[in-house]
Amino acid sequence: MPLAPADTRPMTRRESEARRFARARYGLRGTLALHRHALGLDLLRAPLNVMLSPLFLLTRLLAPLLRWIGLPRAAAWLAGRRIFLKSDMARVIEADLTAFVADLTEKGLIPHAPPEIAARAIEDYAETRNAVSEITTSALVLASGLLLFHRATPGVISLAGPIANLRAQTRAIEDFALGSWMGRMWYGAFPAQLSALELVLTGIVLAILASVLTTFAGLIADPVQLWTGVHRRRLMRLLARLDRAQGGPALEREHLLARLGDLSDAALSIWRSFKG
Repeated sequence: MPLAPADTRPMTRRESEARRFARARYGLRGTLALHRHALGLDLLRAPLNVMLSPLFLLTRLLAPLLRWIGLPRAAAWLAGRRIFLKSDMARVIEADLTAFVADLTEKGLIPHAPPEIAARAIEDYAETRNAVSEITTSALVLASGLLLFHRATPGVISLAGPIANLRAQTRAIEDFALGSWMGRMWYGAFPAQLSALELVLTGIVLAILASVLTTFAGLIADPVQLWTGVHRRRLMRLLARLDRAQGGPALEREHLLARLGDLSDAALSIWRSFKG
């Protein structure tokens, strides 16, 4: 006698609930309400979290390595470190997700997970969303470089050079003793020299602007991810993790993509400096 097909109604209801939650929280109205919480100390936390992102990735890569070589206690300690400063927006997201998970548990759509495991999974979800904001910022920086300078600029490092050069050239033309018309002729043939200090200061200013942009990148990224179904799929990954009662930290692909952008930015800048 053939086995009866598995009942898929609970999963269908879960997907429906995840879709409803994503529409409410990450649609245009929902993301606008969410980003109001970023108008405060989050503007100071954002650049610090961007700088801490490589350290976060390093801890997530070292923890399984330590476990593999037979140091489980050291691996557990390293994996348990919270690297990022928690933003007000992340607190709101975590509170919403906690209520969402509790509602699904009450409806019997997910098993009851230990509070510490649920809290860790929800925190990781919020950190993953920050990584998506960094990816969005990198995409905007890349588009700016292609549009303004016709060159690939996957990050602030590779964008700082062209902007600093443009600024130095513009200032030199305006200050030319024989007038700006002659200045354009002269510096068209003999480009203005860019000092290392100007390049560093330009990079610092761009990094600060990029961190602010990252704070509000969700205003663009959230509706796009909602439309493409990414938010729903990420929520389903969270629920699957709670099904397994997986307590350890998870390294989501978004973190790897965000750091891949940083590495490509640095590699491209080094290659151009050697090329001259």
